Amino acid sequence: MLKVNMGGCGSFVNDAEIKEYTQKAVEALKVLEDGTGAGNDFLGWKHLPTQTPESLIAECEAIRDDWKEKGVDLVVVIGIGGSYLGAKCALEALSHSFAKQLVNKGGVPEIVFAGNNLSEEYIAELMDLVAERNVAAVVISKSGTTTEPAVAFRIIKQCIEGKYGTAEAARRIVAVTDAHRGALKSLSTQEGYRTFVIEDNVGGRFSVLTPVGLLPIVLAGFDVRKMLAGAAAMETACAVSSEENPALQYAAMRNLLHAKHGKAVEILVSYNPKLQYLGEWWKQLYGESEGKDGKGIFPASVSFTTDLHSMGQYIQDGVRMLMETVITVEKAQRSVVIESDAQNLDGLNFLAGKHVEECNAMAELGTKLAHIDGGVPQLGVSIEKIDEYNLGELFYFFEKACGVSAYILGVNPFNQPGVEAYKKNMFALLNKPGYEEAGAALRKRI
Repeated sequence: MLKVNMGGCGSFVNDAEIKEYTQKAVEALKVLEDGTGAGNDFLGWKHLPTQTPESLIAECEAIRDDWKEKGVDLVVVIGIGGSYLGAKCALEALSHSFAKQLVNKGGVPEIVFAGNNLSEEYIAELMDLVAERNVAAVVISKSGTTTEPAVAFRIIKQCIEGKYGTAEAARRIVAVTDAHRGALKSLSTQEGYRTFVIEDNVGGRFSVLTPVGLLPIVLAGFDVRKMLAGAAAMETACAVSSEENPALQYAAMRNLLHAKHGKAVEILVSYNPKLQYLGEWWKQLYGESEGKDGKGIFPASVSFTTDLHSMGQYIQDGVRMLMETVITVEKAQRSVVIESDAQNLDGLNFLAGKHVEECNAMAELGTKLAHIDGGVPQLGVSIEKIDEYNLGELFYFFEKACGVSAYILGVNPFNQPGVEAYKKNMFALLNKPGYEEAGAALRKRI
């Protein structure tokens, strides 16, 4: 079971502060559970772990099996933000680090992503790959008009249709979209695409346990039932209105450190490169949920020990505005032992007989103590190992804690008014119909 450890914060806070912010967290949890807070029409994610029907998983598996029969060896998943980061995080965490280089790929297709940028080079190089492979696509968008995925889908759709014909293309394209409206829903109906629904009450950054994340994870060969089981364990643990609730512990402490001790930046730290994209997913979840109304803790992420050799100096000695949340993985699933060397030119014989992961654990402990001594509080989140179950725990834990934390902060966790500003400017500068006047005004500023 996922555990939260606040021992690394003890020298920075006092009991009265902890009591105060624990009470704030309890009150925020009640608002979240009762559905009485801002954005309460976007709470559909809360019970996904226990209410996802078996039939939905079976539909995902049917597409997996169908495409396997067709010999599909490349699936392009098209989406951005919450329609991309959760699936990317899961696949990076669960896949063999060198899966692309292995000769035996286990009979599962390679999953690549598009629609998360507007790089012409990236799209062109992706088309080089698509031209060589047996390809299918999953397009994820509520509206079907978000610029980045819409551009990518137009190009990839035309490529698949040119390669296989329109009838076969319809069997190689799956849409995850709105149930009733939007350009992608209309196109799916017109072309006969198989579709999955993104419910109106689930926002993108909370959608990893919907078909948005589940379908790509199934296509990659992983067990989403185990992931949902882990999330379900957290659904139960994070609903308890007491100090035992890990989401309350985390939300209370990060807000206490922010409000009372000036910690404006939270760094999510992992010591396993498989979890790098957990940081990317987490940054959207917290940045988009809390960063509004002139408020919010700035989310950043690092991968140690790698980034200790680039960012370690700043974390240790820079502006004292930082707190860290460290993801600890208790057990490695592979074994590599450091052997003795007769010459010992590298001076490492003192490590002979030790597992590499023991070295990693001591690096984690040593860094924790150094950073605490340097004025950086340490929040800890530990999981047993990196697998579907534990990843499901992490996903739900951070989602629930995010809702609680945002209500403590006094903001709506489920809207994102700020992202519309850049979109309007981009549309105006690209001469989208209806934006002509805004475009002219912007060009005068350039």
